Amino acid sequence: MRPSSANDSHGPERYGPERSEHQDGSWQALLRQGTGPVQESFLDLVRNTRDYVGYSPDVVWGNLQTPAYATAMLRLVVDFHEIPDDIEAGVAARTARAAYIGRDGRTFHVLLGEQALLTNIGGAGVMREQLEHLAGATVLPGLTLGVIPARARRHVHPGDGFALFDDRRAEVEGFRGSETITDPARLAVFRKAFGLLRRSAVYGAEARDLIAQAAEAFDRDGYGPPDS
Repeated sequence: MRPSSANDSHGPERYGPERSEHQDGSWQALLRQGTGPVQESFLDLVRNTRDYVGYSPDVVWGNLQTPAYATAMLRLVVDFHEIPDDIEAGVAARTARAAYIGRDGRTFHVLLGEQALLTNIGGAGVMREQLEHLAGATVLPGLTLGVIPARARRHVHPGDGFALFDDRRAEVEGFRGSETITDPARLAVFRKAFGLLRRSAVYGAEARDLIAQAAEAFDRDGYGPPDS
């Protein structure tokens, strides 16, 4: 796998380009170009990763976002950071990640918090489509997708979303971007956290039940786009 370069938006999912405390300036420079360069650089990272594990507590994992959901998500990023509006390019690069799920022996183990199914990104119609897509993805080869029920007993305190790439690099979510970590001792903390988080997760039919319940809530209660 390549050493650190530039990266994602999964906050992995939200913002994306890699940064560390020594790379903040370069991260800001990349982001100022728009979402396209950010997402292209993360797509390159995915291409070079064989074994991925990730935790997204409150938004849908980027590799499984529909075009409509990704568009709404990146709109929030563009507006928040006041960067060039190249969302179409960003969405194209982000959704291209899905092609690597199960490809050439790659493995992905992803945990979503139940809140990720309920966070309103783009309105009820966007969410229903996204949840239907997510339910279908639970049977994809090469992907292990778990959901942590909101009322499940926790074995580790709540924390930010993160991703581990080939066990050599972590990306940790934050409002300013994704912090890149390569120090082995710090990586071990995230491996431990993931192991404890997965103890609270459900998979397969149980995960699909939670996804269906979330979709039913949007059908029942509606909810338009978030208020400005």
